[in-house]
Amino acid sequence: MKMDTRSVFRSVGVILFVAAVVVFVSAQATQGARPGAAAQQQQPGPMMPSAPASTVYMTADISPAGLAAVYKALGRTLPGKVAVKLSTGEPGGNYYLSPALIKDLVHAVNGTIVECNTAYGGQRANTAMHKQVAKDHGFTAIAAVDIMDEDGSISLPFPKGSHVREDFVGSHFTNYDSFLVLSHFKGHAMGGFGGALKNISIGIASSNGKINIHSAGAAKGGDFRLAFGTNQNAFLESMAEAAGAVMTKLGNNILYISVMNNLSVDCDCDSHPHAPELADIGILGSTDPVALDKACVDLVYAADKKQNAALRERIESRNGTLILHHAEALGLCSQKYTLVKVDG
Repeated sequence: MKMDTRSVFRSVGVILFVAAVVVFVSAQATQGARPGAAAQQQQPGPMMPSAPASTVYMTADISPAGLAAVYKALGRTLPGKVAVKLSTGEPGGNYYLSPALIKDLVHAVNGTIVECNTAYGGQRANTAMHKQVAKDHGFTAIAAVDIMDEDGSISLPFPKGSHVREDFVGSHFTNYDSFLVLSHFKGHAMGGFGGALKNISIGIASSNGKINIHSAGAAKGGDFRLAFGTNQNAFLESMAEAAGAVMTKLGNNILYISVMNNLSVDCDCDSHPHAPELADIGILGSTDPVALDKACVDLVYAADKKQNAALRERIESRNGTLILHHAEALGLCSQKYTLVKVDG
């Protein structure tokens, strides 16, 4: 049977991704049982002085109108040239944010959709393939798409980091004055869950920057397998630190919206994600990515216990919430929030 070139890339990408997850989780086992087990021994660092509660806005209406309502509730206009950061999704998976859902909001902010290449292989590992995926998934039909690390990386400093003291992002990052971070909240094979913090850390990192984060600062690039031996807590803390570098650089010129639909235990970077077991929840937004991710996690735990069992297990087995504790300890934002409904 003959396979075309794109089919070969898809098959290779699937094999590499599955192998990465298996080896990564196995490596954690050699360091002390399952990935989340270390959380019982290693506590988050000292907390910063208590911050006031952030506001998280929510609607159960997962539609273009609901998305617009949450954005309006944030009460801030993004200045200048706006980047809309999302995941274009690995081919084979269908749970990435729908272009039909986000189109009106992208147009309202006159945004350019931005992404960076992957480090694990697959069909988004180089710019030419990634642009084709963006086209195939319908994103180029609604807006210009920029693969930010097409021309390499730049370094964003983060002196507070204990693992990542500089974050390598796509060099086109500086072409934009502000960012609208549109995240599909869901599980993740390595991080436990993926939301706003993951989207601005791993998501904005260049392919080399992704290896830097996955290796907790030990490798500035090279083969993704360099990341396989990283301690799980160090990896989660590195994501928080990389997010901190982006937040520090952008200041108030960044807003966060997360869509809680298609709640698979697997990420949109997975070409064969597990079917969602948990019903759709809604759209949430905030100026605080820590509070936003915390609210999303809380809503998962508040859902039907049978439906949410698999996603809870994924979060707990990877010690996923450590990213929230570490980000808060770094003084980036707060896990305390007030949930405000914007439904009519």
